[in-house]
Amino acid sequence: MAVRLSRAERRQQTRQELLSAAEACFVSQGFHATSVDQVAEQAGYTKGAVYSNFASKEDLFFAVYERRVEQVLTQVVPDLRQLGAERAFDQLAAGALQRRDPDDGWRAVFFEFWAHVVRHPELRERFAAIHARFLEPMAEAVQQLAEDRGQTLSTDVTASQVAVAWNAMEVGLNLERLTQPQTVDRALARRMGRLLLDAVLDTTQPSASNDGKQQDRSIR
Repeated sequence: MAVRLSRAERRQQTRQELLSAAEACFVSQGFHATSVDQVAEQAGYTKGAVYSNFASKEDLFFAVYERRVEQVLTQVVPDLRQLGAERAFDQLAAGALQRRDPDDGWRAVFFEFWAHVVRHPELRERFAAIHARFLEPMAEAVQQLAEDRGQTLSTDVTASQVAVAWNAMEVGLNLERLTQPQTVDRALARRMGRLLLDAVLDTTQPSASNDGKQQDRSIR
């Protein structure tokens, strides 16, 4: 016996199906090449159904991005926290370059949309807010890494700034890898990640709880 959904449940189901269709279209074709008509057809709905749930194609992409960030926060971050800050950063750096195919398509359209946002100031605040949510666990990990190494971050750099810098490096490496896979590999990603974090933590001051004891601060 089929379970009858409430109106709110049907609306949520429609929204999720539209998001999945939109993500598939964006990943395979790109942001600009994807039309609202194509998303509707892929999902099996009318164009009107898309616009009853999303104000524009940009709004649709933002919703896809928000859903991906939420999946990372709920499914990936808890496992990384169990590894500890040192290993988590190492795994993030190496793991990002291991993923292929759909992830490459997502990276390509993400870069495309990022450039689109730069040219449309009215979109920047929303993009920055979603992006900041994605970076929050990284900032927490930076702070934890400093504490694990018996250090405190210096007053001229924050954990959030370090997270932005680390992520920017990873984004740049992934962009390069899309056209130079033979040059950008796991070893390079891990090495660059270690160098950046070690350099930042070398500018910190010993923590009061460290009792003046120097620790080996390199990432193994």
